[in-house]
Amino acid sequence: MGINERLAEIERSVESLRGNGQDPRNLWFEAIHSPTEATLNGRSTMLFGTNNYLGLTFDPRCVQAAAGATRMEGSGTTGSRIANGSYSGHTALEAEIAEFYNKRSAVVFSTGYVANIGILSGLPTHGDYLLIDADSHASIYDGCKMSDAQTVRFRHNSPEDLAKRLRRLKDEPGDKFVVVEGIYSMLGDKAPLQEFADVKREAGDGVYLIVDEAHSLGVLGETGRGLCQEADVEDDCDFIVGTFSKSIGTVGGYCVSDMESFHALRMISRPYMFTASMTPGAIAGARAAFQIIAEQRGEQQRLWRNCEQLYRGAQALGYEVGPQPSPVVALILPDPPAAVGLWNRLIDAGLYTNIAIPPATPNSLSLLRVSVSAAHSGTQIRKALDILGKVGHELGILPDRPMPQVLSGPVKVINGGGGRAIAAKAPAEMPAKGAAVPSH
Repeated sequence: MGINERLAEIERSVESLRGNGQDPRNLWFEAIHSPTEATLNGRSTMLFGTNNYLGLTFDPRCVQAAAGATRMEGSGTTGSRIANGSYSGHTALEAEIAEFYNKRSAVVFSTGYVANIGILSGLPTHGDYLLIDADSHASIYDGCKMSDAQTVRFRHNSPEDLAKRLRRLKDEPGDKFVVVEGIYSMLGDKAPLQEFADVKREAGDGVYLIVDEAHSLGVLGETGRGLCQEADVEDDCDFIVGTFSKSIGTVGGYCVSDMESFHALRMISRPYMFTASMTPGAIAGARAAFQIIAEQRGEQQRLWRNCEQLYRGAQALGYEVGPQPSPVVALILPDPPAAVGLWNRLIDAGLYTNIAIPPATPNSLSLLRVSVSAAHSGTQIRKALDILGKVGHELGILPDRPMPQVLSGPVKVINGGGGRAIAAKAPAEMPAKGAAVPSH
C-alpha cells in the first residue's frame, strides 16, 4: 500500500468515528481565560483536559517572570545551545533543578518529549538493553526506536515480570536500563516504585533505573519531587526525567542524575544538540514555578482533594474508572464510537476532556481522560459531575437507575454506586504514529 492509500485509509477511519461532531485534530479555543475556563465554539467551557495540575499557567509570579525575560532577552534563542550557546537562564534553571532534587547535575531539554528521546537514545548504546513498562508513553517508545540498544518490554507495573526478564539477561554483556513512569498518563495509576527499586538493587551492578515523573512532578512527594520522593527511593533512581508542560505550566523538559560525568550527555544526545533551546520566557516561567512548588504545599493539597472528589464522584455515577485516584481520571468506555460520542456531547455541554482511543491506549481501551487541577473550584467539579451524569445517561453509557447525589465533600451515593475501578496489567500495544496520546 502506497503513502496516498495509507493516508486515505487513516482519514476514512477518522471520519467514520467523527461523524458530525468535533475533530480533535482541528479543535481550537477562541480564548483562554484562566487555568480552568476558556471559550470554545463561542461558549464558555470548563477545562478538564489540560494537565495544568497546579494551575500555574496564570499565576502572576510565573507570568511576570516570563514576560520580563521575554522583554529583556527576546522571544526565542533561534538555535541549539551547542550551536548558539546557552543563555544565563539555561544554566541557572539547571542549577536550581539539581538543587531542587538534591542531585549533582541537571540537563534541560526543549520539551519533555525531547528529554525522553534524548536520554534513551543518548545513554544506552549497542549491546545494552532498555527494559520498559508496556504502558510507557509514546516518547519512551520513540526514544527506544532511536537507540542502538535492544528494547525489552515487561508487563505493566509488574516487578515480578521485570525481575524475570533481568534474570534472563544476567549473563548478557552490556548495561540494563529500566524505564518506568511515576504516574501513567492514560489510566492515572502509580508505579510500584519501591518494588521496582528492590528489583534493581537485587539485579546488581550495571542495572540503572530511569523514572519519568512527567505527571507526578509537583503532584507527589513531600516537597513535590514526585513518586521517587514519595516512595523514598530517590537514591535508587539513577535518572529522573520530567517535563515543564504539566505542573510547571510552561514548555520544556529535564533530566537529573548523580552520575559524575552526566554532563557529557550534551555531546552524545542528538535531540539536545540539534533542537532549538528553551525560550527566555519559558525558562523564567519554569524557574518561578519550581520556586513556588518548593516553598508551598497548598496547591498540592487542593489538587488531591479535587482528585478524590472527581474520581469518587465519577465512580459513584457508574463510570468505569482507572485503578486509583490521581490527577488523571480515566473514564473507560465500551468502544471508540462511545468514547467519541461522549467526548462530543460533553463539549456541547461546556465540558472539555481528552479523548484517547486505540491504538494509542493500553489494552486497546477506549477512554476519556479527565485531568484535575488545584485551580478547579468545588463548584466546577460538581458541575462537571452533573454534566457527566446527565450526558452519560442520555447516551445510555451509564446504568439506568437514580443518579447519585454528589456533594462538595466526601461523595454520598444514593441507591448504591455501581461504578468500578479497573487494574490494567496486560502489555499494551505500541502507540501508532499520529495517535492521540497526551503530550510530554
